[in-house]
Amino acid sequence: MLEIVRPEAAAPGARAAMFDFDGTLSLIRSGWLDIMLDMMTGTLSALGSGESAEQLRTESFNRVWPHTGNDTLFQMAEFAAMVEARGGTPEDPRAYKQRFLDELFGISERRIAHVAAGSAAPDRYLVPGSRAMLEDLRSRGLTLYLASGTDHDRLQHEAAVLDIARYFDGGIHGAPFSKETLVTQITSAPGMHPGMLIGFGDGPTEIAALHGSGALAIGVASDEPECRKVSPFKRRSLIEHGADYIIPNFLCRQALLPVLFADHEPV
Repeated sequence: MLEIVRPEAAAPGARAAMFDFDGTLSLIRSGWLDIMLDMMTGTLSALGSGESAEQLRTESFNRVWPHTGNDTLFQMAEFAAMVEARGGTPEDPRAYKQRFLDELFGISERRIAHVAAGSAAPDRYLVPGSRAMLEDLRSRGLTLYLASGTDHDRLQHEAAVLDIARYFDGGIHGAPFSKETLVTQITSAPGMHPGMLIGFGDGPTEIAALHGSGALAIGVASDEPECRKVSPFKRRSLIEHGADYIIPNFLCRQALLPVLFADHEPV
């Protein structure tokens, strides 16, 4: 379950940990990518470019995946550019974002309602092992930060529904606040340096930001919604963007944590 991409990568002096939200901890929005691609493919097909639905979906995926983890507006700007390139008149990316969110909320709100009504435990919509990992890191004295491309108010609400907001004493940071900015703020704080930060994410944005800063990056290549095995695509993408370790969920924490905090001898 644990893949070590870069042997000896560790952070024995870690004082902080940053987590992405959707797909890394939360499954409330599981299925968002299919909803987005369905919306884009349907709109583009209607423009009559002669491309097959499969071709349009593939290009849409290739255009939006690199922005996963950023504000959804980045993905919708790519969508608008694709519409314009095919002779269409694109809507404002903010309008596309709202259309996407309206469809997504139809699913996520039902899941939230199940938790609120007590018919589903919060952990049903968490990547397996998430709560134990958060509690373990807090018990080790690390300050935890939550960062997401999800709009800030919505992120706070969903984190509260899942009963994980209380773990993030470093704060909850949603869009338009960027993960790159947060990584810089954490690692440049008094007494801190990049080797003191550990980060977890399932998207290229946060993994690239962590790796680029010199922090330790753990790729959560969760094959949603079960999250019991590694998604081959996520694995490739996360390794390409600098992941030091790959895991499918947090059930392997007893194997993962000792290597993350190992004090390796210099090579």
